[in-house]
Amino acid sequence: MSDFPVIAGFYRLLFMYFEPFSTILPAVMIWTVPGAGWFHHELVPDGAPSGLLDDRTTMAVWQLGNCYFLLSLLEGLGLRAVRDALPGNPVAQERIAGATLTAMAIADATHIVVSWLALPTSLRYSFSSWNGTTHGNVTFVVFLLATRLAWFAGVGRKRYYYGQKTQSIKRD
Repeated sequence: MSDFPVIAGFYRLLFMYFEPFSTILPAVMIWTVPGAGWFHHELVPDGAPSGLLDDRTTMAVWQLGNCYFLLSLLEGLGLRAVRDALPGNPVAQERIAGATLTAMAIADATHIVVSWLALPTSLRYSFSSWNGTTHGNVTFVVFLLATRLAWFAGVGRKRYYYGQKTQSIKRD
């Protein structure tokens, strides 16, 4: 048995490597090059040149970058801590990893909705007009949410806690 059977195979590649990297990357890009102004402009694809941001907008975009950074750390380091602290205990691993993935799934759903609603009406269904940032905020997050739901459903993995019959504990 693997040291972390609850996050194995494709799920391990996605949740422990690819997603943390893909969420830390925007933070680095916001804080360095191409910068907050570029990222702010890319949020809504409109073809207009990006301009200078006022101090409040720059601060908000930098703080958004910090949120991306936090998500990367929580998922990447959190899942590794579960693996390392609970070897040989897949039930406990799955309960804690599941709590992390539940929070991420809720954030995915709200992120998809607010990103899509914030798009101008003319762009919402014009997928070919979307840029990489818009596809990242909507299309890729739909994929992440679907993958998290597949994990909970036990697709391609053995379940140890979710979907299992629980034993009730008699309390005095």
